Amino acid sequence: MADDHLNPCASDICRGVLRLFADMNLAGVTEMTLANGRRADIAAVGPNGEITIVEVKSSVADFRSDGKWPDYRPFCDYFYFAVGHGFPKALIPDETGLIVADGFGGAVLRNPEKTPIAPARRKAVTLRFARLAANRLNFGAEPVAADLLTTS
Repeated sequence: MADDHLNPCASDICRGVLRLFADMNLAGVTEMTLANGRRADIAAVGPNGEITIVEVKSSVADFRSDGKWPDYRPFCDYFYFAVGHGFPKALIPDETGLIVADGFGGAVLRNPEKTPIAPARRKAVTLRFARLAANRLNFGAEPVAADLLTTS
């Protein structure tokens, strides 16, 4: 599920978010590169085509050293941070969603407001998501090979 290069805590958070999303009827993938070059830790598509992006933060230092999260907002309807159980939740910006997760599952503590994306961008993100998921399935979840095929 989660990619091997993530640290174990981040990998467990990813696994828990993907399990939570499956329960919420969202289909998710890890490590999806966006058109702006940013790589979403988790991207998911809902049954009505809504796009959700999750930025995983495994530590306070990870959160404080990363200011790129606003770059994801134009590519999703919903944006969440996902953290582990011991993470100080007050650090997470109020305008974002908040998920707490571990390797077994997760819980949404705060839903973000929906910020609908433009139809053309929704189509582009959805196609990128579909190609990435299909290529990973076909290549045995090898992100490097699959990512090379989805950037064209």
